Amino acid sequence: MLFAVVNRCAWRDSSEAMKSEEARSVGPGRRERKMRQVRDRLYTEAVELFVTQGYESTTMDHIADRADVARATVFNHFAQKAGILEEWGVRRRAKVLEILRREHAEDLPVDRRLRRYVGELASLNVESRAETVVLMEASARFGQLLRDPTPERELARIVEAGVLRGEVRREVDSAVVGSLVAAGYFSTVMRWIAFDPEPFDLRERLEEMLGIVLGGILV
Repeated sequence: MLFAVVNRCAWRDSSEAMKSEEARSVGPGRRERKMRQVRDRLYTEAVELFVTQGYESTTMDHIADRADVARATVFNHFAQKAGILEEWGVRRRAKVLEILRREHAEDLPVDRRLRRYVGELASLNVESRAETVVLMEASARFGQLLRDPTPERELARIVEAGVLRGEVRREVDSAVVGSLVAAGYFSTVMRWIAFDPEPFDLRERLEEMLGIVLGGILV
């Protein structure tokens, strides 16, 4: 009898240990997924509100109500409203990089790779012009759009790969070219969103800009 009781206790302890171990291994993943889902919902609802009622007219309370969460939840994910603008830029570039990754764009010559990168960004802008108009302007005024070095660095890495492969002249500073292309891209988009209807074909204008830059750096 005592042996049976001891066995049952040992089994129960072992079972509880297994459940605890399972909770430790599965729990964080579930929590992270849930947090990601909440963040995605907040981001989506915020962007829709920005587009429909304007960035400045949208408050964190509006976003919380639209996403059906507590106000504190919004601040847990985005410390300030401008953080959503930064997220918008990050997600757009991530989409482009994922497209290029699937295409194995790293194998392309530097000129085609740059054209694919800028061309995909242009397509995103054209396909969601209303969103681009509101969020690009807000990003320039209230966000880090023109101070974020990430786009310049991504472009500079493409140029540097071209230098290493002998496609770009060795004396070319890839960082300078990255800054130049990024500045050309943003200034072109800002002019494109300043008028309605759109004053020129965005893809064509960016292609012209890139052609001028590439003409000065290619071997």
